[in-house]
Parts: sequence; C-alpha cells; structure tokens
Amino acid sequence: MKVNIGVSAENTKQIALELNKVLADELLIYAKTRNSHWNIEGTNFMEMHKFYEEQYEELEEYGDEVAEYIRSIGHYAEGRYADVLKLTNLLESEYSNDQKKQLQELLDDHETIIRNLRRLIDEFDEKYKDKGAADFATQMMQKHLKLAWMIRSYLK
Repeated sequence: MKVNIGVSAENTKQIALELNKVLADELLIYAKTRNSHWNIEGTNFMEMHKFYEEQYEELEEYGDEVAEYIRSIGHYAEGRYADVLKLTNLLESEYSNDQKKQLQELLDDHETIIRNLRRLIDEFDEKYKDKGAADFATQMMQKHLKLAWMIRSYLK
C-alpha cells in the first residue's frame, strides 16, 4: 500500500535505507551483548550476567522500534542475517570472557551508533525534509547514550 505521509516516496526510500543500516547495527549489538551475557566469567559473574541481560533486553526493543518505523513509512525492514552483515557499521568480534574487553567493544559499538544517528538527525531533517524521522533518530541516539554511559561506568 502506498504511504501518503507528507514526505516524498524517494525521500522515504532513502530514509528506510539508512534506517535499515541502523536496524542492522541494533541487531548486531544485541547479538554481541547477548554473547557477552552467555560468556562472561569472573568473581562478579552474576552482576555482569544480569547487567548484560538488562542491556540486551533494551536493545531487543530498540531493534523492534526501528523495524516498525521502517514499516510505518512503507518499506520492508531488512532483518535477515545476510542483510545485517551487509548493512551494519559494526564488526563481528572474537568470543571473549574478558569483562573489560567485552565492555570496551560494546562501548565502541554504542558510540559508533550514536555518531551515525547524530549524522542522520540532520540528514533526515535537512536533506530528506522529514522532521519525524529526525526526531526518531534523536530518540534512538538518546537511548544509546544511556546504555553507553552505563557501560562506561564499569570501565572507570
């Protein structure tokens, strides 16, 4: 069904393309956080196990929000594993049970997502004339800022 929301079809197509890259990042950071949850070891195992669980539960919601936004503007959410690996700005990593390494990598990933969303805020507003998409990117950025702050607190 054609969407008539006050943003041109070409602009919603480009926004959907960029948001599918965001979705890929969300799905990959979710998987990486889940892997950290499964593989953590150490004297604070239970604390970190629960911490990672809280993080990946939030990330699961974020991915769902991005996918639903893409659908709401009339495009497909590209969530197949092949799509994720093709579209993501993040890198897969080796398995590790080292808490500091896990946290640093996840922090780096959140900061990559934040920088990308910050870029998209202006692009969605100025280039694609969609303040709603810019607002959505702003909300997503704020969520990642919070998760990054929580991770950073463990690295001090």
